[in-house]
Amino acid sequence: MTPRVSKRPSVGVTLPVEDGLSAPQLLELICEAERCGYRTALFGEVAGPEAFSLLGAAAVSTGSIRLGPGIIAAYTRPPTLAAMGFATLASLAPGRIVAGFGASSPIVVGDWHGIPFTRPLTTTSEYLMVFREAMAGGKFSYSGERLQSRGFRLGMEVAEPVPVWLGAMGPKMLNLAGRVADGVFVTWCPPDEVPQRLSHVAEGADTAGRSLNDIEVICSFWAYSGEREQQARERMRRAILAYSMVPTHRRCFLGCFPDLPQATEAWRSGDRRAALGYVTDEVVDACCAIGAEAVQARIDDLAEQGVDTVIVLLTGAEPNDAEGSLQTLRNSAPGD
Repeated sequence: MTPRVSKRPSVGVTLPVEDGLSAPQLLELICEAERCGYRTALFGEVAGPEAFSLLGAAAVSTGSIRLGPGIIAAYTRPPTLAAMGFATLASLAPGRIVAGFGASSPIVVGDWHGIPFTRPLTTTSEYLMVFREAMAGGKFSYSGERLQSRGFRLGMEVAEPVPVWLGAMGPKMLNLAGRVADGVFVTWCPPDEVPQRLSHVAEGADTAGRSLNDIEVICSFWAYSGEREQQARERMRRAILAYSMVPTHRRCFLGCFPDLPQATEAWRSGDRRAALGYVTDEVVDACCAIGAEAVQARIDDLAEQGVDTVIVLLTGAEPNDAEGSLQTLRNSAPGD
C-alpha cells in the first residue's frame, strides 16, 4: 500500500447522543462547534435522537459546518427513503451534507427494530448501490439478492453532491468501502491500527481502479477535557466494555483489549465488577483521550497515520452532562 501523505487534518465532533440530552442541547453543541472552528458535526443514531430530524434542525441552525450521521444502519430505512431524506437536507444546506451508512449490529437492527440482521456485507453493498441510483435522479429499478426497487425517481434535484461514507470494521467491509465509498469511517481504531485497516481499503480501491488517496479517511475517538476527568474515565471504561462485547464490534477492540474474552465471560456470568476490572487504564487510554493535551495528541497521531478527518466523540462525565461536553468542545477546539 502506498503510504498516505500526512497532513494537517480536518477536525470535527460527534455529538453525545447516548447522554440523554435534549434536541435543543445537542443543537447548542453543534452551533458552538461551528463557532469554535470544527469543520464537521456528526451524530449517530442509537436509541435517542432520530438522525434526520436533528440533521434538519442543524442544517437551518448553522451556516458553514459540514453535517452528517455517523453512522446510520443500512437496514432501518429503505435506501430510497434515505435518498429522499438526504436530498431534503442537501436542499437546506447545499454542499454541507454527507451520508454515512453502516451495517450496525444485531442488537440495534434485530433486537430493537425487529429486522433480521442477515448478510450484512451483501445488504450494505446493495444498499449503497440503490442509494446512489436514487440520488442520481433518474428513474430506475433494482433487483438484488437482498433489496428491490421498481420505477423509483427522486422528486427533488440534488444540486450539490452528497458524499457517501461507509462505517467499516472488518476486512470485507473495509474492502467494500475502498471499492464504492467516498469516505471510510474507521471508528474505535487506535492510531497504530489505522495502517492495517487502510490496507484493506486500498485493496478494494485498487480492484475498482481507484486510489486510497481518492477516499476520505475518517476516524473518531471518545474524548473528554472537562473538569471531571476521573469520572469521565470510569464512564468511558463502561462504554468500552459495552461496545466491545457486541459481536459485530469485537474485532475492533481485540488489538488493544487482550482480556476481552475474559471480560465477556465475567459479564455473562453476572460478575459486572470483575468484567469492568479487565478494562484497565491502558485499554481506556488506547480507545479514548482524557484531558486537552491527550485529545490534541490523539488528533496528531491519527493524522500521522493517514486520517483526513479526525472526529472528537464528545463524552460527558455522566449522563446528561451537557456542560462536560461543552467544556470538551471548547478546550479541544482546533487552532487556526
